[in-house]
Amino acid sequence: MRDLIESVVKAPVTRLGLRCLLIMVPVVLLDQATKAWILYGLRLQLQESVTILPIFSFTLVHNESMSFGLLPHGPFVRWLLTFFQLGAAAVLGYCATKVKQPLLGLSLGLIAGGALGNAIDRIRFGFVIDFVDVSGTHIFPWVFNVADSAICIGVALLAWYFLRSDVPAKDKTPA
Repeated sequence: MRDLIESVVKAPVTRLGLRCLLIMVPVVLLDQATKAWILYGLRLQLQESVTILPIFSFTLVHNESMSFGLLPHGPFVRWLLTFFQLGAAAVLGYCATKVKQPLLGLSLGLIAGGALGNAIDRIRFGFVIDFVDVSGTHIFPWVFNVADSAICIGVALLAWYFLRSDVPAKDKTPA
């Protein structure tokens, strides 16, 4: 583990890495813009919904905990999650500057941008603004936001990257 950390720290910043770091910017801007639109454009009140399609609504929810309400809420949890999200965004953003593989950089940029977008909410409001509601599908009952989507897509791409990067190693091993 120490060798891995040292190799990342000593690796040079790449041009691709800087581009991947910039992925955070549109993620945060889109996340904050959509939340501002929900709060100040639509002026939704807490738990109020606007149905777009039978399976899709905008529903304002204040998430004072972490994903799926796994932790109790309160000031300690708020700041614990805020510092964790800021730390994760910083570490992932730093790692993104060193990448040589586009898929890895894209995934790190999406996850870091999503973490930063939700951390901004916790700092500003004390909770995360969630509003994308697809509970009409009867498959996914939770309400989420653009930052959450970026994190999920980034994690899926990261998993795909690691699954794909393992294939050549298996092919080159002697029988």
